[in-house]
Amino acid sequence: MTSPSIASVWEVSCNPDKMKLYHGSNISIDSIDLARCNKYKDFGQAFYLTTDPEQAMEVAKARAELFGGEPVINIYEFNEALLSDGTLTFQSFPSYTDEWTEFIFAHRDETKIPPYMHSFDVVYGPIANDRVGVQVRNYRQGYITLEEFRRRLHYMKGITYQYAFCTPYAISKLRKQ
Repeated sequence: MTSPSIASVWEVSCNPDKMKLYHGSNISIDSIDLARCNKYKDFGQAFYLTTDPEQAMEVAKARAELFGGEPVINIYEFNEALLSDGTLTFQSFPSYTDEWTEFIFAHRDETKIPPYMHSFDVVYGPIANDRVGVQVRNYRQGYITLEEFRRRLHYMKGITYQYAFCTPYAISKLRKQ
């Protein structure tokens, strides 16, 4: 299946509560299965999306290179009002903060079995640096401070945000386009 062009991905919905979210992959995803999602990601086991189609394309290209196939951008529509009207439990990290850093650490620490799980339906916040594993180990062993850990987690390409849909209920609110 071919991905839509970046130009077609930039479409804006007429409904101000509706937002488009993008998931880069090497396959078209018609049915989201949380069990197939990695347990030790930034915000835990979840289905990750972005509002940035170029970021999704970067991920799609990386997945295709790693696992074969072609880059695919899966596009979903989501009613953003569900994050503020009480329908979904929501945690937002607007920037790189100590709270965000500790949240990342809790979810990325692969020595925790079973993995740490929060109770939010959706989590929003910055993407951590791809080399987070080394930094988690350095922080856990006391080689670096929380402040240094946070600094090293900054995404190398500048601040980029992600949405993590963490529960089947939250995923049921996504509409594939």
